[in-house]
Amino acid sequence: MTGGRVVLLLLLEFVLVESVVVTRQTEQSRAWEGDRAVEQQRIEKECVGKALDLVFIIDSSRSILPRDFERVKDFIVNILRFLDVGLEKTRVGLVLYGSTVEKVFSLGTYGKVEDMERAVRGMAHLATGTMTGMAIKYTADVAFSVQEGARPLGLNIPRVAVIVTDGRPQDPVAEPAARARDAGMLIFAVGVGRVDMTTLRLIGSEPHEKHVFFVQNFSMIQTLLSEFHTKICDTDLCGVVGHGCEQICINAPGSFICKCKAGFILNSDQKTCRRIDQCQVGEHQCEHECVSTATSYSCRCRTGFILNPDGRTCRRTDFCLSARNTCEHECVSTADSYLCRCRKGYILNPDGKTCRQCSNGAMDLVFIIDGSKRLGARNFQLVKQFVNNIVDGLEVAPNATRVGLAQYSARVRTEFPLRRYRTAKEVKSAVSRTKYTSQGLGSGVAVRQLFKQSFRVAEGARLLSRNIPRVAIMFTDGREQGNMAEWATKAKQNGINIYAVGVGETIEEGLQQIASFPQDEHLYYARNSRSMGEIAEKVKAQICKGNPSAGDRCKCQAVMAFQIQANEEIQRLTQRLDEVLKRLKTVENYVTIK
Repeated sequence: MTGGRVVLLLLLEFVLVESVVVTRQTEQSRAWEGDRAVEQQRIEKECVGKALDLVFIIDSSRSILPRDFERVKDFIVNILRFLDVGLEKTRVGLVLYGSTVEKVFSLGTYGKVEDMERAVRGMAHLATGTMTGMAIKYTADVAFSVQEGARPLGLNIPRVAVIVTDGRPQDPVAEPAARARDAGMLIFAVGVGRVDMTTLRLIGSEPHEKHVFFVQNFSMIQTLLSEFHTKICDTDLCGVVGHGCEQICINAPGSFICKCKAGFILNSDQKTCRRIDQCQVGEHQCEHECVSTATSYSCRCRTGFILNPDGRTCRRTDFCLSARNTCEHECVSTADSYLCRCRKGYILNPDGKTCRQCSNGAMDLVFIIDGSKRLGARNFQLVKQFVNNIVDGLEVAPNATRVGLAQYSARVRTEFPLRRYRTAKEVKSAVSRTKYTSQGLGSGVAVRQLFKQSFRVAEGARLLSRNIPRVAIMFTDGREQGNMAEWATKAKQNGINIYAVGVGETIEEGLQQIASFPQDEHLYYARNSRSMGEIAEKVKAQICKGNPSAGDRCKCQAVMAFQIQANEEIQRLTQRLDEVLKRLKTVENYVTIK
């Protein structure tokens, strides 16, 4: 009895213990089921309203057994049931691959989970090779195209691919996978059984701990559901999805937006950033140049200027105020240095700093005066006075200005050649002694003499190669005589600068044939005298055209001074001639009346 009681008591104790264990396991199971339900509700809530473009890439090679292929279908269907599927929400596409790639349905094909499930359950096992790289390229180029139902990249709808494979690919995967990721695809890679993990990491997005998964066999693939649901429907799309934002990604309902750091602005692709050009955006107020910085701008001055204390306006750098300025007379600031300039009457020495005084320069000057009886003795005296007044202002010397004089009437008479006199006093004395011939007219022979005789070297003119100005002042009434125009043209073509002074009743056409160009600076006559200010400016423009070299500046000044003085004398002479002509008219009228 005693032994039987002991056995009975042991049996009762065992039953009680088993009952307690079962009870605890049941409670734990219920708790686990409750936790799983709560987690599922949380995941389902996170997937509500989520907009995704999701494509499954399923390995359908011959290494996958039919029962395992069915397990993959279950895996896909279970994921679909957690998604908020719809054309305005999550769109789903599915491709199978083996030796080829086959589309089961595209992103734009179905808008309901039930339709997708039927298509998944009905897909056939290819049982061929394993062209994984080709499948990834097809997905990037075709499955995620707008034509197949993918939404434009500009909408920032995440593009997610889930690839499931069990073998080693028979083609390269690194390059097509990298290109797909660079195009904005987020790739989840699931490896089963004998798959190579190195290859799997080449396919999946980074970080690999969030995007690359491995299970021993297809029976265990369902264990990945919860993790997949969490990652695919995660509200932190910036942390999971390959958003492509260059600087800042901000989560938005069912999507994300890209933003830029301070000092940058979003480009038209809505992902990359460029530095803000503050100089174009705002009122920079820079006088010269505006330079953009990371957060603002700064002003910069052009070469030859420095920035004022206000940081905006500029002032010219005055190099003449610096210690480098060693100019003897005047200093002129340039853009990046300075140059020296001499006062009037001086020219710059070769050292570019010191100055030397100008002489009056050199010139060969011949006066051709009218000695015909039409001019009259009184006017002839006025012309001689005009010549002497001009000579007064010249430096007459063999190495400076040489003066010659010829008188024409029926023939031409050289009163004195260029070589004869060495001082202004000698020239003036010779002019004063000149006798009025009072004969017929001969302007043609006078111009011929000017061309063929007056400026010959034998007569005292200097060689043309020395570039000494040859100037002639001719007094005439402009009447054409003895091929006057032809000889005047030849003289001008040979470098003689001719001033024509019309005296008395002149013919303007004849004066124009004689005078050098421009004629408004070389032609004068009594009835239309010009103001001296205008004459001086025209002479200056004529003699010193362009930018003469330093060696020519004194010559220019001398010739300019001569021409201004000559113009003044011409004006005074023509005024006197006007007065004489008026008196003659009065006398003629008086005699006629008598």
